[in-house]
Amino acid sequence: MNVPQIRNICCIGAGYVGGPTMAVIADRCPNIQVNVVDLNEARIAAWNDPDLSKLPVYEPGLDVVVARARGRNLYFSTEVDVAIAGADMVFISVNTPTKAKGLGAGQASDLRWVEACARQVAQCAKGHTIVVEKSTLPVRTAEAVDLILKAAQRQVVDGEPPISFAVLSNPEFLAEGTAIRDLESPDRVLIGGENADAIQALVEVYRQWVPHEKILLTNLWSSELSKLTANAFLAQRISSINSLAALCEVTGADVREVARAIGSDSRIGSKFLQAGPGFGGSCFQKDILNLVYLCRHFGLPEVADYWENVVALNTWQQHRISRLVVQKLFGTVTGKRLALLGFAFKADTNDTREAPAICIANDLLEEGAQLAIYDPKVDSEQIARDLQLLASSPPDAQAGPTRAALSGEGTWWTCSNVAAAVAGADAVLILTEWQQFRQLDWAALAPLMRRPAWVFDARAVVDPDAVRASGLMLWRVGDGSL
Repeated sequence: MNVPQIRNICCIGAGYVGGPTMAVIADRCPNIQVNVVDLNEARIAAWNDPDLSKLPVYEPGLDVVVARARGRNLYFSTEVDVAIAGADMVFISVNTPTKAKGLGAGQASDLRWVEACARQVAQCAKGHTIVVEKSTLPVRTAEAVDLILKAAQRQVVDGEPPISFAVLSNPEFLAEGTAIRDLESPDRVLIGGENADAIQALVEVYRQWVPHEKILLTNLWSSELSKLTANAFLAQRISSINSLAALCEVTGADVREVARAIGSDSRIGSKFLQAGPGFGGSCFQKDILNLVYLCRHFGLPEVADYWENVVALNTWQQHRISRLVVQKLFGTVTGKRLALLGFAFKADTNDTREAPAICIANDLLEEGAQLAIYDPKVDSEQIARDLQLLASSPPDAQAGPTRAALSGEGTWWTCSNVAAAVAGADAVLILTEWQQFRQLDWAALAPLMRRPAWVFDARAVVDPDAVRASGLMLWRVGDGSL
């Protein structure tokens, strides 16, 4: 074998995957220079900000890792061409959203940025370069990347050294909120490829901190499909338990007791059996829809229908919660103040992509609700983008609904703390499982609300006895005993 020694890594894309992944690689491999590049100047500036609280990605422990490696062997830059030219290995870690229009709209992945990266690597690379797919991609994408790169390969020309490429697939299996832990102690590292030397070069990078038995080798296509399959299976468990939560509510059962009973079966296991408002994040829905598109493309309509229903049930769960809120509040929320606690799609992240809170908030705004939103990590600008509606000025919490509020136009604003959000509210909706929401003092919060008042606990994090003792009515997802 002629295994290349990796001294310089370039990662194209400084987002939720590229930034944390490269920070951990740099931290654990001080002998390798890691350059993270992105055309977004504001994002790169945030990665370079001396104030580590301003990093563009919030992940517990990320600031510590960046502090150790940044300026030593971890660098963030907009100089994409320069970083590619100096790299032995280039990771492609750009966004692959669902296509909004054209062939496959609503299901297929938009691969424009992946192709653009491949062409830029083909143009700027020097010598032999290993190109690693890190973005979540449809199976057979590596074929297109490989064709683009092969077209740029050349032998010695006018004294210039030869240019050659090898393509690998190395999908990420990160859970937002625990990404640093997942990177530092992964369940597995998956590497797919056909070039044995290139595979071994990437293996040697990971072996500096990952046990060899956790590094799995496959062909390219199995690696690409494994990422989509992993997310599809996890999402399917969430939709399954949420479907049973609805059944529990009408039969007197408790979905947590059901989950504990079935999760004790070693064939099933206990993970991803927490009922809630549905899955969100950048991957689950996008990857399942891409799987649906692939199945239809390859003539498997029954398989496509199966996976499509996982997404349909997830959306149904979110609409079910918003409808339930309206029904419990005498059939109307027009002019009523509702406190939304949590907007990120899960705790310990500032990511709101496909967050259940977006769908639920939009449903309530359509009904004319006045939403007071509090999330410890999501800012007002991000919420405005997600809701496609500018924030309003907070009304007087003690004044009750105004004539303008009763006009039927839904409005929203952010609050700096839970008490400010709850003041004057007819109901509280808990939509993200932040730790602080598990420890709320309901005896102190209840007097701030307009009676009769409800708590809608879509994450099952409150103490039911404490809520009821404070004089508030309670709905808790999957609890038929209430």
